[in-house]
Amino acid sequence: MAVNIVVMAAGKGTRMKSTLPKVLHRLAGRPLLQHVLDAAGTLGATHAGANTVLIVGHGAEAVEAVVAGQRVRCVRQAPQLGTGHAVQQALPALDDRHATTLILNGDVPLIRPATAAALVDACGGERLALLTVELADPSGYGRIVRDAGGQRVLGIVEHKDASVDERAIREVYTGMMAAPTAALRRWVAALRNDNAQREYYLTDIVAMAVAEGVPVVAQPVADETEVLGVNSPLQLAELERRLQRRQAEALMDAGVRLADPARFDLRGALHCGPDVEIDVGVVFEGTVTLGAGVRIGAHCVIRDADIAAGAVIHPFCHIEGAAVGPGALVGPYARLRPGAELGAEVHIGNFVEVKNSRLADGAKANHLAYLGDATVGARVNYGAGSITANYDGANKHRTVIGDDVHIGSNCVLVAPVTLGVGATVGGGSTITEDVPAGTLAVARGRQRVIEGWTRPVKAKR
Repeated sequence: MAVNIVVMAAGKGTRMKSTLPKVLHRLAGRPLLQHVLDAAGTLGATHAGANTVLIVGHGAEAVEAVVAGQRVRCVRQAPQLGTGHAVQQALPALDDRHATTLILNGDVPLIRPATAAALVDACGGERLALLTVELADPSGYGRIVRDAGGQRVLGIVEHKDASVDERAIREVYTGMMAAPTAALRRWVAALRNDNAQREYYLTDIVAMAVAEGVPVVAQPVADETEVLGVNSPLQLAELERRLQRRQAEALMDAGVRLADPARFDLRGALHCGPDVEIDVGVVFEGTVTLGAGVRIGAHCVIRDADIAAGAVIHPFCHIEGAAVGPGALVGPYARLRPGAELGAEVHIGNFVEVKNSRLADGAKANHLAYLGDATVGARVNYGAGSITANYDGANKHRTVIGDDVHIGSNCVLVAPVTLGVGATVGGGSTITEDVPAGTLAVARGRQRVIEGWTRPVKAKR
């Protein structure tokens, strides 16, 4: 069954105290709105021909730019005169061939596709289905008003308009509903704004449905995290921790060992083999793959990386756009930048930076070094304090280091330059020409000892 999906994202979010539209604030590294659109996309994939309509208003241009290229039709609400007025703007974009219209909120990011699908099924193109939840503190939410027997839903009263008795009701409307499309058109067109806020409330259609004899059903959700909205930085932070806990528990259920699930952040997708161990304070971004037996030390930031089986990433490393081979050791305090590729058993030590370079199996750069735009052979020993000078001020150049090369400490390899297999570079050398295989290159000033030299002293005042 095809469905219209309407996502409301026009609000300003005054309590966020930000120039950024509320729905563009980030949760787990992605805009709030994108979480909702992803859920809508999953639902749309199971309901062929789904039509997604996004209602924008405050910061419309910025919101539209974020969703550009996605299968979403944007309509604007200006001025913003309430939720009912928002849906009125979407009516021309609804496909009447779709019997059901689902309404979601762009600032309620953690709705699961299965929950949205259950709401659509509860409507079935014939009933008005409301997604509800019971909250210990329902302040700010519209209350579900039932008949004396507690079975039939009679209406929703907004918190601002509720009486003392109505505010005691704990079952609340989440802001999400599914309605027969034809009836929704009729009801929304008849909305009035004779209320305290002089706004058009979408919730008023419940009473219209009851008056017409259209069944109104409440579809409860068990996990309140799915329906919590974001209206302030505090609520955003609280929802972040809920989502991170959810993700952490899913990983632990799959066998990942997290030292502390309360100190874990995933802002993308993490794929783990068996026996992966992750210490505290690690942040994963983008798409990261960890092979079997990988160990990640505390307080690392890892983005868009592939770390093969048995590798160990020691604490305080920053890895982005890199591939780490099996059994490699990285860190502590190492940085792998985009294009870094480490072979098997490679060692990258403390305060070593690698960028756009490939290190073959068994290569080592253990201390205070830089490798940029380099091809490094197997079993190379790259000395402390050595660097590839890969940039001449206008262009980048490549350094090629053959297998079994030994580079002493505090060397500068001025690219483009090639060091042949088995070559050795003496410590403190600046290499500007190719070094043949099996030779020793030394390029430094001859040491002098000056007898009788006296160190300068400060003049007395």
